[in-house]
Amino acid sequence: MIETMGVSAASPQPSRRAGGAATLVASALSNQLGAATGSLAFPVMGPVGVVAVRQLVAAIVLVPLVRPRLRELEWSQWWPILLLAVSFGTMNLGLYASIQSIGLGLAVTLEFLGPLAVALISSRQKASALCAVAAAVGVIAIMQPQASMDFVGIGLGLIAACSWAAYILLNRTVGRRVQGIQGTAAATGVSAMLFLPVAVVIFMSQPVDGFSVTCAVGAGILASVLPYVADLIALRRVPAHLFGVLMSINPVFAALIGAVALHEELAVGQWAGIGLIVAANAAVLLLGRNVKPRQSHKEQRHDAGG
Repeated sequence: MIETMGVSAASPQPSRRAGGAATLVASALSNQLGAATGSLAFPVMGPVGVVAVRQLVAAIVLVPLVRPRLRELEWSQWWPILLLAVSFGTMNLGLYASIQSIGLGLAVTLEFLGPLAVALISSRQKASALCAVAAAVGVIAIMQPQASMDFVGIGLGLIAACSWAAYILLNRTVGRRVQGIQGTAAATGVSAMLFLPVAVVIFMSQPVDGFSVTCAVGAGILASVLPYVADLIALRRVPAHLFGVLMSINPVFAALIGAVALHEELAVGQWAGIGLIVAANAAVLLLGRNVKPRQSHKEQRHDAGG
């Protein structure tokens, strides 16, 4: 996402938008394939183990690439970085634990309520209230009792959403106080350090097979590394509002991959709920395209995101 990168998209030439849009669609697809791949390791490593490996993979790639100047950072820069690292880990852990409980499609859709809430709060358009109502109806449709009574999984998805909202807001602060994407890279490294002891305990306390490790590493590459690179490329080719709208395709990909690859069944009402939330997210972004915010409200992603 744009705040995730700590940069903003400039207005590109129209001829470059198609390539940028295709790159973003590929990024969203990679992100959700990564989440699905990581879920295959849940029976052996659990969501905590998969997230730990994913965070480590992201840090191994991002920190050497960016090389943040940690010794030059002051406390006023460090505290939002530390909070960003915590929200980053909580976001991914909440999402993956929710995926284990209620499935990929519903978990990712609930997580997207986080950036949607930030967009609604930041919006100055009265029509945004209708988007909020549509999103609320979508959540009710997803939570329909006859389809799912797993309120723990739903709660975990909402925790991921709140963490994503916090992640966006903290990225704004970090982006103002730390040059470039050094703050994001530093937060990724701190998050990986926090999860490193967890990974060590899991690997030492129980037998972990090669397939599970491969799936967890694959989640880190597909859901963090590749979307990160793809989003950086796309940010140079598409305007900010289009970036956000295209990222709204993530819940759709998540639901489709969950149904096809993971054999997750969704009721018609739940598909409708996913559609409402996606539409609300796209609409509020389009409504705000003519408003001059300080920064765009978005991010996936990757991967880390979800």
